[in-house]
Amino acid sequence: MSNGESLLQQPAETQTQLDQPLTAANSTSSLRENVETAMANYFKHLDGQPVSDVYQMVMSEIEAPLLEQVMKYVRNNQTKAAHLLGLNRGTLRKKLKQYGLL
Repeated sequence: MSNGESLLQQPAETQTQLDQPLTAANSTSSLRENVETAMANYFKHLDGQPVSDVYQMVMSEIEAPLLEQVMKYVRNNQTKAAHLLGLNRGTLRKKLKQYGLL
């Protein structure tokens, strides 16, 4: 929620909406909105417990399904996937191995 203006433009969410898990029914929401909701839920449920490495946790949660869906879209063509993602093929292979997708 780095952009204060966008908070003013979005409709207020009810507590029930924030408590619901993200599902296909939420597919009309933007990726940004889904991440904001998920992070709000995550921090709400920490209940004051210490936490670290949140950035790495979030990136791994997002990166793995991103790679899975891209690979499906290009029918496992790594050259096309690397181009689509803006990565070099070696970096893509490293990430695929990291998430057990290769």
